[in-house]
Amino acid sequence: MTATPDLRTSRLASPDLLRSVFRRHAAGVAVITARGDDGPVGFTATSLASVSAEPPLISFGIGTGASSWLAVSRTDHVGVHVLGEHQEELAATFARSGADRFGGSTAWREGPEGVPVLDGVLAWLVCKVVTRVPAGDHRIVLAEVVLGDPAGDGRPLLYHQGRFNGLRD
Repeated sequence: MTATPDLRTSRLASPDLLRSVFRRHAAGVAVITARGDDGPVGFTATSLASVSAEPPLISFGIGTGASSWLAVSRTDHVGVHVLGEHQEELAATFARSGADRFGGSTAWREGPEGVPVLDGVLAWLVCKVVTRVPAGDHRIVLAEVVLGDPAGDGRPLLYHQGRFNGLRD
């Protein structure tokens, strides 16, 4: 049973309030990749969403201060990778600022449209960027699915309360 909201403890909108609320929201973990001028780029995202089935569209958010933003702002295609619970370290690598994200421990290959495709993920898509919508200090990227593979094995990786977790039965 959930408690009735206590309006006496409510707080005015702030970045801290938003972060605190969304720490309680479990989200699937994805890695978004793109080909940049100086090589592949990528980042961990929990904002991935299915937008439309006809045409097949997805969206994700990226901060304009992120190291991958310049490449994502210029590319026509991105890779979207749904991570499994066995890929916590991969998720952490792509979330870590300054990490060598495509170094020796990351298995990947160049896919269609030159998009970096990660190996061993639960599912992946290559998508054509449709638009980038300004949203505060972020951009919402809307992209149309070109092709993909949903056939990976395992259970999804989740992010909740500031930690990576697997599903529990």
